[in-house]
Amino acid sequence: MPVAAPQHRIALLGGGFSLDDDRILDDWVLGLARAPRPSVCFLPTASGDAAAYVEKFHAAFGDRADCVPSVLQLFRRELDDDALRAHLLAQDVVYVGGGNTANLLAVWRVHGVDRLLREAYDRGTLLCGISAGANCWAEGSHTDSYGPLTHLPDGLGLLPGSVCPHYDTEPGRRPSYRAAVTSGDLPGGWALEDGAAALFTDGELTEAVTRTPEAALYRVDPDGRGGLTERRMPCRLLDPPNR
Repeated sequence: MPVAAPQHRIALLGGGFSLDDDRILDDWVLGLARAPRPSVCFLPTASGDAAAYVEKFHAAFGDRADCVPSVLQLFRRELDDDALRAHLLAQDVVYVGGGNTANLLAVWRVHGVDRLLREAYDRGTLLCGISAGANCWAEGSHTDSYGPLTHLPDGLGLLPGSVCPHYDTEPGRRPSYRAAVTSGDLPGGWALEDGAAALFTDGELTEAVTRTPEAALYRVDPDGRGGLTERRMPCRLLDPPNR
């Protein structure tokens, strides 16, 4: 029988272990993996490999029997180029943490991680992340990488359009993102409230979920008349964990 082509998938997270204690969105991510006991590599690059963030990942994933967790730290890099490539391509899930999107992209490019993640994506690794870890996959994003909220017309470009995280929880996010899309500083894209998550397959939205009834995903586009449209997408409410 012919071998099925790998799926090209990205998940944008409005939560997970760094924001929530219930593991609902993390369980959802693991359920999307191609393996029953997936290898999950956490990249805390956007936080400067903050020790507390790494410890929080270990606390959330280290005691799980349903995955094999690891952490890739680039500010304290220990792997040579061959070992780095082998490790990333062996992952079923790459989980990117929040922090500074612009710094994340710069550090990845210095170490060649941007190219390796594209290769992993082409081979079927699920790429996911929260905040900067959601921004990085798109063509552009809404960010506070430079202090004030602004647009960043940069990213890996694996997901068409732009991304805005924390759409409902950080003051100024919504009007600032809407203004950037209206002006053309950012292409239309996806605005994610904390608590929601979205799965994209080959660049198309294939599932939207939420851990709370209130959290939502929005599609924001210019309307061609100097304004914009904002559509709230249907989200499936996830069940709480049975632990």
